[in-house]
Amino acid sequence: MRCDRLWTGARLATMTGEGLGIVEDAVVAALDGRILHAGPASQAPSFDADETIACDGRWITPGLIDCHTHLVHAGNRAHEFELRLAGASYEEIARAGGGIVSTMQATRAASEAQLVESALPRLDALIGEGVTTIEIKSGYGLTCDDEIKMLRAAQTLGAARPVAIRTTFLGAHALPPEFAGDADGYIASVCDDMLPAAAAAGLVDAVDVFCEGIGFSAEQTAHIFEAAGAFGLPVKIHAEQLSNLHGAKLAAQAGALSADHLEHLDVAGIAAMAQAGTVATLLPGAFYFTRETKLPPIEGLRAAGVPIALATDCNPGTSPLSSILLAMNMGATLFRLTVEECLLGVTRNAARALGMGQETGTIEAGKRCDLAIWDVERPAELVYRMGLNPLHARVWRGR
Repeated sequence: MRCDRLWTGARLATMTGEGLGIVEDAVVAALDGRILHAGPASQAPSFDADETIACDGRWITPGLIDCHTHLVHAGNRAHEFELRLAGASYEEIARAGGGIVSTMQATRAASEAQLVESALPRLDALIGEGVTTIEIKSGYGLTCDDEIKMLRAAQTLGAARPVAIRTTFLGAHALPPEFAGDADGYIASVCDDMLPAAAAAGLVDAVDVFCEGIGFSAEQTAHIFEAAGAFGLPVKIHAEQLSNLHGAKLAAQAGALSADHLEHLDVAGIAAMAQAGTVATLLPGAFYFTRETKLPPIEGLRAAGVPIALATDCNPGTSPLSSILLAMNMGATLFRLTVEECLLGVTRNAARALGMGQETGTIEAGKRCDLAIWDVERPAELVYRMGLNPLHARVWRGR
């Protein structure tokens, strides 16, 4: 059987079935960018490979997936970090003109090329840790032209690097100053102007909303979900981070791919997510950086069988984190997730959170050949270590 590349002598964590789907002494074969075969060497067919790579007992996982980032933006908010260290809260800073609006001003002033240039180091850091798929949200432009500029920059990053980019329209991220006192008017602009223009330009894979007291209400969120549905676009939500507006339940009822943050999620929200199959995307970097104390309801999510994903939430204000490996360590240490939950959270469940479960997130025949090869003795090392990157090689689309 012909293949482009054949990896031999590997140990696989396929992320299929129960647990991590471990296969000892395995081979992986790729053809035309997809996995042709993955399994025990003793059961593999005979391959005529253009190239054979000996893994010498190294572990192979699916390429990692960062399913929640705000990677494209201008400027930074280090000064706000200083204010928080001095005792100011995230809400106080936001209401005083900082927060998302501060980044909005810098992002509006930047060109598309400048946004790409500033985002590349963050993207390269993630790629360097084995990330092969990344979601990038808009939400710092808050005008039609500036949101489109951000989404175009995100797609340009995908052309500049060997990585799959999913773009999420987050026009409802904050209320811009020109709509002060008229949140409903801004939501109308998002639904009637921004989203249609971005969708018509082919720039949107999903639609997100920041449903929060300093963001938008559940009713306003529902309007955006309805507008997304008119374009056949899946929805996501920032929900229950600072309070419980029942956004996760609303999103689940709309068939959301994921609900993210979730520190204040209640039993009704968990039940709705379980019924809908909505992924809980947890963001320990934001929890850590803002020094939150209320944990997400991990036990409730587990008991209900809600899939749990992990992501960096890379953003300039509340999670300036560009390490998916550290996000896993934080998920384990801060949220008490298991090694298995952390690894599934940046592979199989992260793929589900992006609506990409049929394409990536596990090592099995037919899926994209996106792999990470590690110099570790056991998969737990990927969660255990801090500040050491054990990536041996990264494979994207079989290359």
